[in-house]
Amino acid sequence: MGFKKLFWTAHSKEKMKFYGISEQRVRRILKSPERTEKGIAEKTVAVMQKAGGKRKYELWAMFQDTAKQRKIISAWRYPGETKPGELIIPEGAL
Repeated sequence: MGFKKLFWTAHSKEKMKFYGISEQRVRRILKSPERTEKGIAEKTVAVMQKAGGKRKYELWAMFQDTAKQRKIISAWRYPGETKPGELIIPEGAL
């Protein structure tokens, strides 16, 4: 991740609240993702970590890097598991 300053968009904060994902959890996803995919928006990256016990789910965060900061665009929880190369964003997450 480097030492770039994080910038949280209002949208990302709303989605984190909606999906019950803490700021610290998003930082952890960014620091050590299990998978990295190309984001759907231009020049964005989506990272994922698996979570859950019996009911497995994935936690995703989408960001965009600039020269001075890492802009957190969105975060969401996906029920189940996605295949590598498959970025599924629930309706309303973006």
